[in-house]
Amino acid sequence: QVQLVESGGGLVQAGGSLTLSCAASGMNFRLYTLDWYRQAPGKGRELVASITSDGSTSYSDFVKGRCTVSRDNVRWRVYLRMNSLKPEDTAVYYCRAIYRGLPYWGRGTQVTVSS
Repeated sequence: QVQLVESGGGLVQAGGSLTLSCAASGMNFRLYTLDWYRQAPGKGRELVASITSDGSTSYSDFVKGRCTVSRDNVRWRVYLRMNSLKPEDTAVYYCRAIYRGLPYWGRGTQVTVSS
């Protein structure tokens, strides 16, 4: 049974930093592309960053230069380091693992950025 469990969210002041972590189990972790999504209140879920099985990364424009996505294929974890946080980064952040078109989602972790 595939499980993704996010952690590391919390309340931070604008300009601060957070590192989110997603722990995976029940899957062949190395094969999966791993994504971070977020959903702000009243808005749809949007892609933040992605890292493929070979380690290639991509970022949405609204976080480019402020975030780093990384993966640990030994500990089966994916991370999202976020710097220079803004109030508009406030959202629930979700981890997604996808392979051959089949996605799995975590339950999310709340990030709140105060101004």
